[in-house]
Amino acid sequence: MKTDLKELCCKLNSLAVFRGILQNSVVKALSELLSCEGGTIEKIGCYSSFVSALYQHSENLSRYLLKVVLDDENFYIVNRAQGKKLGNTIDECVKNELKALGQIAKLKPADFTADIDYKGFLPKWHTDDLDFNKEYAQRIKNISREGYGMYSNHHVFMLSGREIIPVLHPDPVSLSELYGYEFQREQVIGNTLALIAGRPAQNTLLYGDAGTGKSSTVKAIVNEYSDRGLRLIEVTKDQLRDIPFIMEKISHNPLKFIIFIDDLSFTSDDSCFGALKAMLEGTVSAKSDNIAIYATSNRRHLVKESFADRTGDDVHRNDTMQEQISLSSRFGLSVNFGRPEKKEYLNIVTQLAKKNGIYVDGQQLSIEAEAFALAGKGRSARTAKQFINQLINESAEEK
Repeated sequence: MKTDLKELCCKLNSLAVFRGILQNSVVKALSELLSCEGGTIEKIGCYSSFVSALYQHSENLSRYLLKVVLDDENFYIVNRAQGKKLGNTIDECVKNELKALGQIAKLKPADFTADIDYKGFLPKWHTDDLDFNKEYAQRIKNISREGYGMYSNHHVFMLSGREIIPVLHPDPVSLSELYGYEFQREQVIGNTLALIAGRPAQNTLLYGDAGTGKSSTVKAIVNEYSDRGLRLIEVTKDQLRDIPFIMEKISHNPLKFIIFIDDLSFTSDDSCFGALKAMLEGTVSAKSDNIAIYATSNRRHLVKESFADRTGDDVHRNDTMQEQISLSSRFGLSVNFGRPEKKEYLNIVTQLAKKNGIYVDGQQLSIEAEAFALAGKGRSARTAKQFINQLINESAEEK
């Protein structure tokens, strides 16, 4: 039976709940193809424009259109994610729209080429028999792990102005690549698993010497547990005042979020100091259970203090100093990543060498690694990795 393209075009353009997908470049090109009533040249143009748009994402129309539908951030899925029930009229609308989209997703090249008076080559695509209603119901069931909208396609985000945007190429570091600091890392992992499970999670400060793996620990944990609904939004110190805005945007999201502030420190008169203090103390807008603040710093007390600060003209200087020092104590969990002793440093070097297939006599490896550390910035996990990278490059040059 010949496919009624005009009817499918009407169904596509009558979308209400999923109307947002009409702005998708592939869907827009498909709509133009379905409605094309011109001559051969015009039909070939619409056909090829659609295929070109599809090829940029997939060669399978069914699977691509399903992904567009599942990723669409509309009022229906937002409300369902919050556990809200909508009226029967809207439920019926969703059911019928998904059925129609499933029919559109089965369109084959022959449905169009049969009406094109052209014997030359025209590009093709694939389709699958997918149940859109069933797939959408499964997405809602797993919404706390898979999310919706941009949060279903990305797991690391940042702020651009006051807009949360995805990081397209986040650091791919994994927990299996990190050596040493097992005790410290387990504390952060345990707190993160509590957040994922919906239990009370602490705001966390990872502090200590540079290059010890504080930031890598946070990023690796997010990479490890992203498939369980964990996401990260990184903010700079200058964006601390925007944290209430971020919390408002994500507090009702079914996913779990770490708001991450890397390399944090303040001067004694820093205007951003009060913003973070207010966030950690709790403001009029209480922190949601799906959010935790993680920060890294090379300083335990976060505030850089000079001797001049101790002899200033503040009448209640001691109270001011105590307020500054107490900021770090407002984090429920503080984890110290100190500079490793020689034994721990060499253990990290040995494990990295083994992982990278570097086979050097143990004593010789230790001598060279220690010399590399002493000639550089001292022992640290970062130094160990830099030393191993040097060995890899030297080995490649010899070959």
